[in-house]
Amino acid sequence: MSANDDFMEQYPEIPGAKKAPLGEKCIAFYKYDGSNLRWEWSRKRGWHKFGTRTELFSPEHPLWGQAVPLWEQIADDVEKRVRSNGFREIERITAFTEFFGPSSFAGTHVQDEPKELRLIDVYLFKKGIMPPRWFVNTFGDAPYAAQVVYQGNLNKEFIHDVHAGKYPVWEGVVAKGEDFRVKIKTEAYMLRLKEVYGLNWERFAE
Repeated sequence: MSANDDFMEQYPEIPGAKKAPLGEKCIAFYKYDGSNLRWEWSRKRGWHKFGTRTELFSPEHPLWGQAVPLWEQIADDVEKRVRSNGFREIERITAFTEFFGPSSFAGTHVQDEPKELRLIDVYLFKKGIMPPRWFVNTFGDAPYAAQVVYQGNLNKEFIHDVHAGKYPVWEGVVAKGEDFRVKIKTEAYMLRLKEVYGLNWERFAE
């Protein structure tokens, strides 16, 4: 695998709970507190390109390069699961992961800590991001995939319960439906942002 300057699919921005379509069915996934990294596969070149949310990087990068061997451990399984679940002739796949360690917080990391990757979404060329039910059907038993926290109505009670820390999450959840994604964060996490970043905490809240 190697990085180059070609176009690479970017992960979409996800709005906060204020934009939640109340009453819609959703699957809510654990929101890991790390950095979004993406990985591209093509039929001709295999897994050959990788980047952060905004730019590509090489395996020699002192921080992001730590994710490359972690990705290589799961890359073949990701491809196999996608292609065996009705997409054998797919031309290109972009996998989106969260990269984090024990002390990662709001996109910052401790250089020498061990890290892990969690698969959070998969983009299929000319088809878009895999709907949440497809994702669960394809990766639900994979230990590297985002954990499902809740399935049901996206209502005020659920949002309140996430805010109040009634679910076993730290930063919060990402609730996904057929045509929407919203972030719901815990009050404890928001308080920690205020403690660490002071007046600038809102830059990291969404």
